[in-house]
Amino acid sequence: MKGRTVVITGASGGIGLEAAVAIARRGARVALVSRPGQKASRAFDEVRARSQSTDVDLHTCDLSSMTDVRRLAGEIRERYPRLDVLINNAGTVNQTRRITADGFELTFAVNHLSHFVLTRLLLDHLMASAPSRIVHVSSAAHRGGDLDFDNLHYQHGGYSILKSYSRSKLANVLFSNELARRLNGSGVTSNSVHPGGVVTNIWNRTPWWVQPLLVFARPFMLSAEEGAARVVMVATSSEVEGHTGGYYERNKLVETSPEGSDRQLAMKLWEASEAMTALRS
Repeated sequence: MKGRTVVITGASGGIGLEAAVAIARRGARVALVSRPGQKASRAFDEVRARSQSTDVDLHTCDLSSMTDVRRLAGEIRERYPRLDVLINNAGTVNQTRRITADGFELTFAVNHLSHFVLTRLLLDHLMASAPSRIVHVSSAAHRGGDLDFDNLHYQHGGYSILKSYSRSKLANVLFSNELARRLNGSGVTSNSVHPGGVVTNIWNRTPWWVQPLLVFARPFMLSAEEGAARVVMVATSSEVEGHTGGYYERNKLVETSPEGSDRQLAMKLWEASEAMTALRS
């Protein structure tokens, strides 16, 4: 990975931080993207210390704000002459329905729309650096997701923490697949990956009645380092070189849910995402 530049969102902890450490150890220039605050600064110091690399940068961004995502994209374009790998890893869950300043449901905004905007604004940079890769950290939870375009932000009710999360993870898979189709022949690949059931701080936001179940589940869950290794494999392995439009679980290419491979649904999501974020092809 020497001489290559890798951008990782959600890099202040968990899978993102561990992936950053692993990739920095391989010699890449790693740009961490995190929410502003002390946690971001601590992650920056930790990645540099553990990887023993000084070629690590920190960018802060509120991914719930599409204005801030646009600023971040401009910052990355200006700072890095090339971009070899973009890892869309940041994610959130919320017990109750929350709306962003842009009017979007928070989970959908952070988990999908922010990465839709960031990726689209960095595409020419990625294409100029080809062969390059885009990796979307999704989840097996996408198999339980749906996309009701008349109630995309649960404005008409029906919100739950699991429904919103699964919907956003389905969006990740669909976006990745549609992106792969549109980038065919460009030298830029787009794949999605399920890192496994990983012990991260995201579970702290689940309802109180789920917490006792997690106590029993944790011994069977993966560490953040183990989950990150699966993401790093898709981002760096020669085995994935040139492969695009895939979905990976346990380091293997597997089928998505029927909805995840629905081309018409992917195109409709793309068009809806463009309309919501004022981006056009």
